[in-house]
Amino acid sequence: MDGTLLDDHKNLPADFFEVVQQLQQKDILFCVASGRQYYTLLEEFYDIRGSIIFCAENGTYVAYKNEVIHLHTMKKSDAEMLIAVGRKIDGAFLVLCCKNGAYVENTDAAFLNEVRKYYKCLEIVDDITKVEDDILKVTLCDFKNAEKNSYTFFGDFENDFKVAISGEIWLDITEKSANKGSAVRKIQQDFNISFDETLIFGDFLNDIEMMAEAKFSYAMKNSHPEILKASAFVTAFDNNDSGVTKTIKALIPAIVPA
Repeated sequence: MDGTLLDDHKNLPADFFEVVQQLQQKDILFCVASGRQYYTLLEEFYDIRGSIIFCAENGTYVAYKNEVIHLHTMKKSDAEMLIAVGRKIDGAFLVLCCKNGAYVENTDAAFLNEVRKYYKCLEIVDDITKVEDDILKVTLCDFKNAEKNSYTFFGDFENDFKVAISGEIWLDITEKSANKGSAVRKIQQDFNISFDETLIFGDFLNDIEMMAEAKFSYAMKNSHPEILKASAFVTAFDNNDSGVTKTIKALIPAIVPA
């Protein structure tokens, strides 16, 4: 989504729905893979919700036709340990991401304004460690920069968890094997789609495992340097110039004339 499909003003390409409709006419599935919450993605793609795959919360929540087909949860005791570390980080705010919604315990106005952009189903509670829900990930919103600040506090945890920098101010921590790449593999198995039949777009570090799951892995022109290295191809246009849909048109001109 952010930095890939959406432009910097959070708008979809003008031709997005036309492109997806024509892909579907050829039995080509479209999947949106994001660190965002499922309920947020559902709102964005409401008109086509029954015909696309949602790979939300960095691959921990996969849904199709209003049904959850994969859920990759975290032990509550592990989440509590990560939360204890996160509470000590200056400039960072915690979000507990679960199956039924997201939970926060801080009412800082700037934080709530930011988190509500990505978590439409959000509840403010006194203590997120007391939440009773299936836990998907522990997220930090770090106004001091996720890569330079909060990520440094979790270096010792990378042997046991997947610590993903999802954006300039976002850090996501999931169960070790949970990521967009493992979710794509499950989707490929479910729908009998091969590596050679898969096209992937990404731009940031939480996309890196996903790049290995497709013959046609495209880093956006505006990508993080590590994604540029990990991909097989680079788009000719960035996210502000409809890089995703323009690349699809160029690759499949019989479906969508350029």
